Amino acid sequence: MAVNLSVPANSVPEFIAYAKANPLNMASPGIGSGPHIAGELFKIMAGVDMVHVPYRGAGPSLTDLIRGRVQVTFESTPALIAHIRAGRVRALAVTTTTRSDALPHVATVDESVPGYEASSWYGVGAQKATPAEVVGRLNKEINAGLADPKIKVRFADLGSDVLALSPVDFGKLIADETEKWGKVIRAANIKLE
Repeated sequence: MAVNLSVPANSVPEFIAYAKANPLNMASPGIGSGPHIAGELFKIMAGVDMVHVPYRGAGPSLTDLIRGRVQVTFESTPALIAHIRAGRVRALAVTTTTRSDALPHVATVDESVPGYEASSWYGVGAQKATPAEVVGRLNKEINAGLADPKIKVRFADLGSDVLALSPVDFGKLIADETEKWGKVIRAANIKLE
């Protein structure tokens, strides 16, 4: 969660108070994107109203955040970290439940809005008919790569954590995330365009 430098808030509680008293625009890289629904979840849980401004990608949304045309975004840490470190935007919080090793001084949203969590993740999938032994081998090799210290350090530099899951655990993650975000999408009345 990052704001334009003109926003007079240095914490999530200060931001919530400011957002309740002032009209704000929330940037995202597009309707239904991860940052969009993360912002919608924040609006619901924090009880604030912000106008969603969708862009055609993270680049244009971050450009307008830096310029002050929009005030806040819930973009991923890897997309924001260079701008945060350069002082072009102010990080108020990370949206994961634990603080980021890349930004240890930055609080989590959950510290001020209990239960809030929005994480971006990537995974590797295969067709449903893929033999179990092939899935197992792929999982073993991918997890071995993710355990490589060089890869871990590179992900950490970008503000990302590595999750090496089993196929069963990854399937559960997908099901849980689908249910969680489906509720947010329905509550925010987000429609395909």
